Amino acid sequence: MRGAGNTAIAAVTAVSLCCGAWLLHSGAETHAPPQPSAAQARSDGPRRTGRPVPALPPSAPDRVRIPSIHVDAPLTGLALTASGSLDVPPAEKKNLAGWYEAGATPGETGTAIVAGHVDNADGPAVFYDLGALRKGSTVEVDRRDGRVAVFTVDAVEVYRARDFPDAKVYGAADRPELRVITCGGGFTKSTGYQGNVVVFAHLTGSR
Repeated sequence: MRGAGNTAIAAVTAVSLCCGAWLLHSGAETHAPPQPSAAQARSDGPRRTGRPVPALPPSAPDRVRIPSIHVDAPLTGLALTASGSLDVPPAEKKNLAGWYEAGATPGETGTAIVAGHVDNADGPAVFYDLGALRKGSTVEVDRRDGRVAVFTVDAVEVYRARDFPDAKVYGAADRPELRVITCGGGFTKSTGYQGNVVVFAHLTGSR
């Protein structure tokens, strides 16, 4: 059962997404996924421009689309592992993303979480190009109630695993917000990916 939509997720990380098996075989120097530039970071909190968009009622999501980086993927439900980290979609299904079922559903008030692999043993996966996303880009989420929640990207940031800001990424929000998470922050053969790329977005429409 889904928990309260605006409840913060305590001490959750997404590092279990970060194996990098493909880079071990193909070479990190030539095949590393794009990373966000400093220009895409948010330094002073979210800007609130324009008229507020009404939140949508709770409804589980079925699909996520990010047109500017050619993402169009089904969503599966995710829970927490026994260690308290966010679970991940099956690695062999490279075009599958997941959403955190105990948090907010995309479009309702609160922080909704979507996560997916950057690659698998066979090559790039669903969020390989997430680090190339830019502020102002659109993320669309198809919901089971037939509505599409439309989000606008506020920032794209990268964090080393040891510096991952749990409260900033997973904390409660007073409007409908979305986080999209994958691996990033550099790669080594001994540790795999060293951190996470995080997209911050807020609801700007629905249809």
